[in-house]
Amino acid sequence: MTINYRMVIFSGNANRDLALSICSHLSQPLGAASVERFPDGELNVKMNDDVRGADVFIVQPTCPPVNEYLMELLLLIDCARRASAARVTVVIPYYGYARKDRKDEGRVPISAKLVANILTTAGAHRLLTVDLHATQIQGFFDIPVDHLFAAPVFIDYYRKKNLRDLCVVSPDVGGVKTARAYAKRLGADLAIVDKRRISPEEAEMGYVIGDVKGKTVLIVDDMITTGGTLVGAARLLEESGARDIHVAATHPVLCGKAVENLTQSRIREVTVTDSIPLGNKVELCPKIKVLSLAGLLAEAIRRIHLNQSVSSLFI
Repeated sequence: MTINYRMVIFSGNANRDLALSICSHLSQPLGAASVERFPDGELNVKMNDDVRGADVFIVQPTCPPVNEYLMELLLLIDCARRASAARVTVVIPYYGYARKDRKDEGRVPISAKLVANILTTAGAHRLLTVDLHATQIQGFFDIPVDHLFAAPVFIDYYRKKNLRDLCVVSPDVGGVKTARAYAKRLGADLAIVDKRRISPEEAEMGYVIGDVKGKTVLIVDDMITTGGTLVGAARLLEESGARDIHVAATHPVLCGKAVENLTQSRIREVTVTDSIPLGNKVELCPKIKVLSLAGLLAEAIRRIHLNQSVSSLFI
C-alpha cells in the first residue's frame, strides 16, 4: 500500500489528554472531530479534517464506559474509511473485553476475538496497543498488531528511585514471564504469589514462592480492577516479612472500591500509566503515581507512519 507522508491523528472522548500529549511529542496538531448525539442517544460522529489519502491514527482506549467508547471508535474508523483514508491505525492503549480470550466454560463468548473481528470489519488496517491482558489476543486479528509493553516506562522510573534489596513479585503464575523481565533489568530477585481465582471480583491468596523477608518488593501486573488481588498479595507479602511494598500496573481500571482498597492497604506507592484517564482518583488516593505512555506511543506512531521497524520497542 502506498502511504503519503501526511499523518492525521484523531481522538474520541475516552482519553483526549493522552492523544494531545502524543501529538505534542510528534509536533502534530490533533485532528478535528466531533462526537455528538442525536435526541435518542445515538452517537453522531464526524471528522472535520480532510483525510483523503492520509495515514490516519485514532487514539481511543476502550476503557469504562467500554461500550460507549468502543462504539465511538468504530464510528471514527468508519468515518476515516468512507472519507478515503489510505490507512487507518487504531491506537488502543487499553484493550477492553480482553478477559474473555477463550471458552473456559460452556455457553460463553470469546469476547476478545469478537471485538477484534468488529474492529477489522469496521475498516482498521492496523492495531497499536499496550500490555494486552493475554498476549495471544494478537492472534485474534487478521491485520498487523504492534503490541508494546509499558515496562521501559516503569523500569526507567524505578531505576531512578534506586530501591535497595529489591525483589520483583508476580501476583500470579501467569505473570511470571513479565516479572522475570523486570527483575532481570532491575537487577532484582524474583518471587511469585500463588493465587486461586474464585470469581471475577475475588481471588484467594495461597503462599509466596521465593524469599521476600526484609526486602523491598515491587508487584508488577497488567491492570488494577478492584484492587482485591493486589491488596491480598500485599498482605501475604507483609506476613512473609517484606519490608516495603510497591506496585506497578499498566492499566488503572479502578472499579468499585478500588481506590478505597488501595488507600487502606499497606502498599506504599501504586505506579500506573495514563492508558486510562483517572479523573480525580489521584487526589482521592495520594499513593497513585501516574507515568505517561505518550512518548512510547508517539515513537511507535512515527515509525509506523514512516514504515520503519517497531520491533525494537517490544521490550
